[in-house]
Parts: sequence; structure tokens; C-alpha cells
Amino acid sequence: MAAWRDVEEAAPDLAARVRALFDAGRHKTIATLRADGSPRISGIECELSGGELRFGSMTGARKLDDLRRDPRFALHGPTYHPEEGKEAEWPGEAKVAGRAVPAGPVEDGPDGVMFLADVTEVVVTSLDATATKLVVESWTPTRGLRRVERA
Repeated sequence: MAAWRDVEEAAPDLAARVRALFDAGRHKTIATLRADGSPRISGIECELSGGELRFGSMTGARKLDDLRRDPRFALHGPTYHPEEGKEAEWPGEAKVAGRAVPAGPVEDGPDGVMFLADVTEVVVTSLDATATKLVVESWTPTRGLRRVERA
């Protein structure tokens, strides 16, 4: 299992950028898999705390059923469009994929289940300094850090 602390230790700059992008807005989007295998996206809040990426789901929520059946998820941070004429200043967007590991009941708020992320991939997509190339930086526990530029 790769916890968030593993990302911070292996790719500290990437982890810091993901944290900044996630902290830029409260609401994120999570993708889970329905019983028939089709994707479901839902709004969600999460936290990066104590070396863990945590998120919860209320009892009775479809995403809770999805995660209990198939723990794979993809979490997308808040999205901001590049400002015209200032594209090189766009901070990008962050994504984390993995498996949701049940970690007990939600302590604060409505009844639900808290999950810890077993991180399988972290990605930041941005633009280069001239805003002419798409830059995809990613990390996996098996491959490590990689940077790809696309024109």
C-alpha cells in the first residue's frame, strides 16, 4: 500500500504541487465504478493529513456502494481554466488514483465510512513556461516520477 507520505517522500515537489492544487478549492470530483462497470462521478471533499489522503462517504450513498464493491477510484482536484493571455501562469490540475481502504466510521458529520487512499498514481497536468506545450508529471509506486511534454 502506498500512502500519501510515500508520495511526499519519493516526489516531494510533485506532492507539494498536488497539495496546493487540492487546497485551492474545497470540492473535488471522484470517479468510482458502478456495478455494471460504467463510471460514476460524484462531488467529494478530502484531506491530506498525517501522511494520508482521506475521504468519506455517507451511508446510503451510491459511491459508498461502488467503493465497497470495487475500491478503485480517481480523484480530480478543483479545476481552473487558464486565463487568456496568462496561460503560462495557470497552475494546472491534479489527479490521484488508487484504491479506497475502509478506515472506520466518519467521526465528524453524518453517518458514513472514512477511507484512506492506497495511492497508485499521482498526476499534475500543466503548461510549460511558454504555454506552448502540455506538461504531464506523474508518479507511481512502481515507476516513480516521470515528466512528458506534448506540443
